[in-house]
Amino acid sequence: MEILIIVLAAVASLFTAFAFFKAGKFKATSSKETLLGAGFGWVEKTPFGVVRLIAWLELLGAAGLVLAPIGYFLGFTWALWFAVAAGIGLALTMVGAIILHAKRGEAKYTLKMNMNLLLVSLAAALLWAYLPLV
Repeated sequence: MEILIIVLAAVASLFTAFAFFKAGKFKATSSKETLLGAGFGWVEKTPFGVVRLIAWLELLGAAGLVLAPIGYFLGFTWALWFAVAAGIGLALTMVGAIILHAKRGEAKYTLKMNMNLLLVSLAAALLWAYLPLV
């Protein structure tokens, strides 16, 4: 049972980390004009420092979902809780994204992807949290 939880948690973490790394890297390295051209309309009225903050939070969350479990398996048992915190943090990021897109009237275009990322982030966090209990 423990191996199944580890495999499921790793798959959820890697999927989530990959998605958030790509999104965070794009937001961290692109100009405002590039982001607007790519369809990120919310960037227009959001201070660009906030956009960069979101990017770095996504990158840190992705790193936490991958590096913390590695630390756990290297003997740092406390490190696993960083993966749990990263998963919860990324899920909260998606809650903010859902609210933002709903206010802008874009929910019909973005809700499915935002909900997928929200649920996978929560699944990763819950699976890593459950592992020490097994």
